[in-house]
Amino acid sequence: MESPLLEHPGAVQADGYDAGVAAHYGDPLREQRLLEQGLAVVDLSHRGVVTVTGPDRLSWLHSMTTQQLTDLAPYTSAESLVLSPHGHIEHDLHIVDDGETTWITLEPGTSTALVEWLNSMRFMLRVEVTDLSDAYAVLGEPIGNESLPAEREARGVIAWRDPWPAIGADTATYSEVEEHPAAGRAWRELIVPREQLVEEVGDRHLAGTWAADAERISAWRPRLGKETDHRTIPHELDWLRTAVHLHKGCYRGQETIARVHNLGRPPRRLVFLHLDGSGHVLPDEGAELVKTPGERPIGRITTVARHAVDGPIALAVIKRNTPVDIQLYAGDIAAAQTPIVAP
Repeated sequence: MESPLLEHPGAVQADGYDAGVAAHYGDPLREQRLLEQGLAVVDLSHRGVVTVTGPDRLSWLHSMTTQQLTDLAPYTSAESLVLSPHGHIEHDLHIVDDGETTWITLEPGTSTALVEWLNSMRFMLRVEVTDLSDAYAVLGEPIGNESLPAEREARGVIAWRDPWPAIGADTATYSEVEEHPAAGRAWRELIVPREQLVEEVGDRHLAGTWAADAERISAWRPRLGKETDHRTIPHELDWLRTAVHLHKGCYRGQETIARVHNLGRPPRRLVFLHLDGSGHVLPDEGAELVKTPGERPIGRITTVARHAVDGPIALAVIKRNTPVDIQLYAGDIAAAQTPIVAP
């Protein structure tokens, strides 16, 4: 479904994973600066929106996902993962409950699969799952002038606040940095009735997904479908910090979470890359990384962007035992690594 905001002057539609919304509106670096200043909003209307209602909704979601949800207070945001039986990440749930309904936003094209799986797990519980992706859209923005929940609700808008990079009450981090580069980051998603999408943007500046990716990369924030593949476990991406409660009840994939945390190390690790931009060409997402040109790959680039201050940057997933002090290469493009997940 194409967003009506693609009719905005200068809009250039994204392709691939983010198709349906704008990659940029003519000047992605300016859009990023406006976004960092809290003056712009990002069209994320291609994200899925799912609701769960009924008195058992929170305890039910708690029992199947990685986060502590039974005591989630109204208008408090949480992030939780759905894992495979082997602990691989299948869904990333952005969750906020309004006291009667649990609202979930998730990555583009994944809502149907999530709803089917949730419905298969209902049994006799008092819950109802609804895919509202056609009726509701998502906008992303830095948290600026905070409106009270009641004011937003009067407009039919629900807000999810991203906990990244705060470390949860009973979880762990796989990073050894003293101060996370995203400390103090303030980002939220607004869940908006789709017919009010243009009205909700109003006269604010629009920023595209390129600007949002630049902000996300600089925050070391992993994203499902970008930094993940079919065998990704949360430890590899330092994703336990916001999405996994280590001592809650049993859920699918919990054995892998506990075993790797207590007894082992993740086989791969997420890194931040500064790319050589002298050639004016960026590597493609998915490009293989090597220690020396011509050698076997030790990982892949997952997301690439041009940052307004830092220049060409990227996130990548590489083998855990790759030395942290060596330069990597994507084709002929050199990449200096900053460890996110400690080796």
